[in-house]
Amino acid sequence: MKALYLTQNTAQNPPTTLAEIKELTDFPADVAPGDVTIKVTHSSLNYKDALAITGKGPIIRNFPMVPGIDLAGEVMASTSPKFAVGDKVLATSYGIGEIHWGGLATQARVKSDWVVKIPAQFTARQTMILGTAGFTAMLCVMALEKYGITPDQGDIAVTGAAGGVGSVAIHILQQKGFKVTAISGRHETEAAWLKAIGANHVIDRGPLSKLGKPLQREQWAAGIDTVGSHILANLLAATKYRGAVAACGLAQGGEMLGTVMPFILRNVALLGVDSVNTPMPIRQLAWDSLAKIMAPAILEKLVAKEIGLTDAVATAHDILAGRVRGRVVVATNG
Repeated sequence: MKALYLTQNTAQNPPTTLAEIKELTDFPADVAPGDVTIKVTHSSLNYKDALAITGKGPIIRNFPMVPGIDLAGEVMASTSPKFAVGDKVLATSYGIGEIHWGGLATQARVKSDWVVKIPAQFTARQTMILGTAGFTAMLCVMALEKYGITPDQGDIAVTGAAGGVGSVAIHILQQKGFKVTAISGRHETEAAWLKAIGANHVIDRGPLSKLGKPLQREQWAAGIDTVGSHILANLLAATKYRGAVAACGLAQGGEMLGTVMPFILRNVALLGVDSVNTPMPIRQLAWDSLAKIMAPAILEKLVAKEIGLTDAVATAHDILAGRVRGRVVVATNG
């Protein structure tokens, strides 16, 4: 099988990550445990993948590693009663591409407990247009709905709007009848695209990038935040009474800034969203919900580019530099 193969040069301080395309003959049991072998036809590049491939973040736990937190394709072999040869499946999370060999390869071996059957409405490629980013976006929307946020309460703010999670979240919210304010550092160049996928308003993230007052003018009924740090604090400070913010990312930073004022004076809720350890029933529900909402035409609008394995390293650098909007699909045979 062909794979993007990461090793670490420990002779340098700090160690550097080296990436190469390599032909591999077997799955080491310690990093590829499982009872299902998948012919991977498509993967994707997420922000976390970009950090792993470039070595800019401490994502990889074991070297050597095949990265890729997402994968989709067809079952080649299975000793699990849950899956048969030929089943169309996908897998994300559970340390795939971090602790266990991942999806940036033509084959993967994973545990059946990690595998989801692809909804009939989707192809493998379409699931990877969404990937972990789309799955996380759906979880964020589900969290806001579970809390009781409804379209008649006002706009939903989405930070990191031109990124993978943000862009999918915008369209999901629009399809559910919400009005969306997209917050982006690329508002001037991406406003037309953001409105085409469902945003009602597009604003610059600049004023939110520095910590503001503990309580600000109430602007949004709720929010989905992919950025963290100052922007999350400002988003909470500007959320309406009894609103909520679903937080799932830390592109700006992992600090928890601000004050408790939004919580104790406006009854604002901060809802943490984790995609890695989501229980399988909720995971399947999220994918089934995405299949009902995401039409093929809008999926194509979310695609920034489709690449092969050989383009993954350069594209990872582009993602970290903020030069990619939407989603990157990887055709693993490319």
